[in-house]
Amino acid sequence: CARLLRRAPARMYMSALWTFAAACAVTRPPQALLSRRELAAAALAVPAAAHGTASLLPVPASAQAGFKLNTGVNFPTASFGLQIYDDKDAEELTLVALECGYRNFFASVLARNQRGFARAIQRSGVPREELFICGSVLSNQAQGFDAARKLSARGCRENLEAFASATDYVDMIMLDYPGPDDDSIRGQWAALEEMAAQKTTRSLAVSNFSPRQLDVIFADKSATVPTVNQLPFGVGFANIYDGNAASIVAENSKRGVVVQAWSPLQRALRGNRKDACAMIGQKYGKTAAQVALRWIADMGCSFTTAGTRKRDGAPARFRENLDIFDFKLTQEEIAALAKL
Repeated sequence: CARLLRRAPARMYMSALWTFAAACAVTRPPQALLSRRELAAAALAVPAAAHGTASLLPVPASAQAGFKLNTGVNFPTASFGLQIYDDKDAEELTLVALECGYRNFFASVLARNQRGFARAIQRSGVPREELFICGSVLSNQAQGFDAARKLSARGCRENLEAFASATDYVDMIMLDYPGPDDDSIRGQWAALEEMAAQKTTRSLAVSNFSPRQLDVIFADKSATVPTVNQLPFGVGFANIYDGNAASIVAENSKRGVVVQAWSPLQRALRGNRKDACAMIGQKYGKTAAQVALRWIADMGCSFTTAGTRKRDGAPARFRENLDIFDFKLTQEEIAALAKL
């Protein structure tokens, strides 16, 4: 009963059930009151969703739509990325994000609030299997294979400790930055592979890796292949990718790696980029931000949008960022925005 009553569909269904039972107690003679067996039979008729197979909150299909990673794991396109604020703010914002429909979360060690995030997950009642949780390891200051491996291994353990109130595994562990040289990168990756071998992560990923740095990992034919490379990416980033943002997507794709954009709106909502997105948005009834995020999805990439400190408009912004899966840009629009 405790499990059932924590879930909204169950609360409504069980409330109706007990109301019906109370009515029977009034309208039926004492000998005809519902027996325990009758109540048990009625409870068995509760729909499966009320028994806990559905989440506490309604989940739009778009929240789980995404990519099949090279490990076979589903990776939802839209991710909520926690930023630097205290654990209390992280807890509140994560709950708001869950209410709005997010199920993919990037809880970076750099944000220093993984425990607050974990408390929100534990409080929410959303089944763990509905969530995709990504943690991160910061070990780019370690020099050499052994030092990088040791520091990265400690980072992996610290992620699990921080998330312990909500889960005993993560869906993805990500290196926040590559080490200073090839040997250090190999040491970093060896530690992540050890975590995968312990089955406390379902996939391995990197962040801010160039194609050449990715190839340090790929050079070892027995190495686990990275699933995701999180990069500064979005409308307005063409100048750092040889004049066309499509080039970096192609470099990762041919290695079987999905690009995830961090700070995807950083440049898109400024100057001529915002004007271009807004003009396209008029055609679809969408905002400039929604067009910019749709462009990332149409480029075959994921994105993680940042959640700043909770303000009155936070739920509306979070929903706006998820409301991009009911339209697609034309090839001409995609190509034009890629050159900005």
